[in-house]
Amino acid sequence: MKTIKRLLRYIKPFKKNLIAAVISAFIGILFSLLVPVFIGYGVDAMVGVDNVDFKRLIQICIALAAIILISALFQWIMTYHSNKLTYYTVEQMRNDVMEKLTRVPLSFIDSTPHGDLINTVVTDIDIVGTGLLQGFTQVFSGIVTILGTLVFMFTINPIIALVVVVLTPLSFFVASFIAKHSHDKYREQAKLRGKMTGYASEMIECETLVKAYSMEESVEENFDKMNRDLQKVGVIAHFYSALSNPCTRFVNAMVYAGVAIAGAYLCVTGKLSVGALTSFLAYCSQYTKPFNEISGVVAEFQNAVASANRVFQLLDTENESDDSALEPLAVQDGTVGFSHVDFAYSKKKPLIRDFNLDVKSGQTIAIVGPTGCGKTTMINLLMRFYDVNAGKITVDGKDIRSVTRDSLRGAFGMVLQDTWLFRGTVRENIAYGVPDATDEEIREAAKKAHAHSFIKRLPNGYDTVLTENGDNISEGQKQLLCIARVMLKRPPMLILDEATSNIDTRTEVRIQKAFAALMEGRTSFIVAHRLSTIRNADVILVMRDGQIIEKGKHEELLAQNGFYAQLYNSQFAVQE
Repeated sequence: MKTIKRLLRYIKPFKKNLIAAVISAFIGILFSLLVPVFIGYGVDAMVGVDNVDFKRLIQICIALAAIILISALFQWIMTYHSNKLTYYTVEQMRNDVMEKLTRVPLSFIDSTPHGDLINTVVTDIDIVGTGLLQGFTQVFSGIVTILGTLVFMFTINPIIALVVVVLTPLSFFVASFIAKHSHDKYREQAKLRGKMTGYASEMIECETLVKAYSMEESVEENFDKMNRDLQKVGVIAHFYSALSNPCTRFVNAMVYAGVAIAGAYLCVTGKLSVGALTSFLAYCSQYTKPFNEISGVVAEFQNAVASANRVFQLLDTENESDDSALEPLAVQDGTVGFSHVDFAYSKKKPLIRDFNLDVKSGQTIAIVGPTGCGKTTMINLLMRFYDVNAGKITVDGKDIRSVTRDSLRGAFGMVLQDTWLFRGTVRENIAYGVPDATDEEIREAAKKAHAHSFIKRLPNGYDTVLTENGDNISEGQKQLLCIARVMLKRPPMLILDEATSNIDTRTEVRIQKAFAALMEGRTSFIVAHRLSTIRNADVILVMRDGQIIEKGKHEELLAQNGFYAQLYNSQFAVQE
């Protein structure tokens, strides 16, 4: 019930469509309920040998045709407005979900299977639209039809109407039994569908690795198991769903038979005309038909409620804390400080403990160390993708939690090892952070990133459309475009996380020169595994297990003959 109430809040802005659909449905059904009355009049006008009232029969047929046309018109109006209501509501729901995904903490995105999120955004919301919203008009029309036919039946003959009313609870019993048993299975089905979508998405993204390690059979087996689990649950869910129609049809047939027997007896005794019995049987069919439709909608309804719960569960995820009241950061000198910082992704596994660091204006800080030592974590904390558990991080002496995230992140230009490009032109991808950049500025940034030459060789140059994630160009070319994106933005501070990992040595030397020019006077952080790229850094931080174990310039650290010297020698001793 809570889910339905929440869904009604989504419908509220479009209540005009709802009211129009309800009124149209009411009028359309009212006219459709007049059809059996006129059919009965027509039958009575023809009963008896050589006793057909053609004049009256023609009048009845004309009236009947007009009633059917009016009913059909209002049924069309109802469908039109109910469809608008559905698609407007679903559109708003999708917008809210997409907005929510941009506002949740990065930790939620990192910890939730991406395929599961995609399934919620696309499939679950579609199911809500078809199952709940479009099903609503069927349920409403069915209820009005049931009540309307009862009124007409009682006006024709209360005794036979009572026979119908007495047998009606059987349909409700069947519907409630099916609803009770199908809901849990549909909820489980939605969960398994999200799991399978996530797995399929992950395997498609990593298809190269799957083939490289000859894991095709393993992937097929895992997917087959998930598919079988979904099939088993789906069969049970649809079994209960399939029961609804034949069961309610059986009950309705019993009602129809009861009416026919009682009506025939009254006709024989002269208490009911043949036309009235014809009308009554027509009403009986109209009365029982909505039960079939409603019982069919019940199964879809349960599926939709399960999907709506998943959507609302995502919408209820806690946002990043609101920082709209905080002042924006205006970088003046670019000093950065870490003071007694503690952080852990999991409480059971502390990563960074009592971390302290002072970075002066314009310094280039290189961070090196073995995998998992906390290098990238330091960048995540600096950008406030995650918040520290204890201590504080400052920029220009201001705690980064006291300024807006947008201004903090806007102060840094980032080039990551994992490149990201979207479906669009090369020009649009370079200008992602500066959408109003001129063509000349974009070309200049590409030249500084040494990307201009390969862009010119593309089919349409800067107007070449890249596929999703830039899969129609090489990894090195993708990284050059990401570097050009930062070159265009020219931010006050820089973060380079393995920014040249996919680039050939010759181009890397050129880009290092471009970076040197870009970093001049800017506070910069470089995360590197290839130590040749950080020899000229002002300060090199050597990290292990979340702690700084060595700090200094390249030559100083080599002279100490410590952990840095071991790392350096492991890379260059053989060549030297």
